[in-house]
Amino acid sequence: MVMCEWWRDEIVVIGRHRRWTKKTVEKKREEGLMVKFFSARSIFLLALLAISLLVLPLILPPLPPPPAPLLLVPVLIMSVLILLALSPYHMPNVIVTSA
Repeated sequence: MVMCEWWRDEIVVIGRHRRWTKKTVEKKREEGLMVKFFSARSIFLLALLAISLLVLPLILPPLPPPPAPLLLVPVLIMSVLILLALSPYHMPNVIVTSA
């Protein structure tokens, strides 16, 4: 949640541990989304990862299929997640008192 305060003819935007003036907010809007959330190093690493995902399957030989029990692991994980999603939520009745 962002609150705005009027102060000396400028808007001070109070976000999560940040204080921005109107000029700073306009400057942030002019920057691209990638620059705002990621550094140049992380963008480079993500691009390198994407390129390696495209190139490595063409270079490496095909792998043999995994053993049959390992094929059941994703099925078991998915069934546990569905069971947890559909199970009722029971929170114990805990009374918290202050001293």
